[in-house]
Amino acid sequence: MPQRFEIDYFVKMKFGDLARMRHIITFSLSPFEQKIFPNFFSEILPNTWRRFRGSFFRIAPPTALGYMVYSWGTNNHKESKRKKPEDYANDE
Repeated sequence: MPQRFEIDYFVKMKFGDLARMRHIITFSLSPFEQKIFPNFFSEILPNTWRRFRGSFFRIAPPTALGYMVYSWGTNNHKESKRKKPEDYANDE
């Protein structure tokens, strides 16, 4: 009988309440009380632009260099796998 009690107990519990944690306090705010985009134009966009400018010159040059090396290597590999037409010009 005790096994059946344990199974029924876990079946009735909600997914988020499966484990009991002591001494942990969580706070939440209702989605109806939240502002979706607070200070979007005054703080978020300028901060995003500042962070983009600050990291662009650290990210873009290595990325561009890596792309150029990759495209050169791909093209060089394709050309090396082709047959040379000059080798077969006099075949009959």
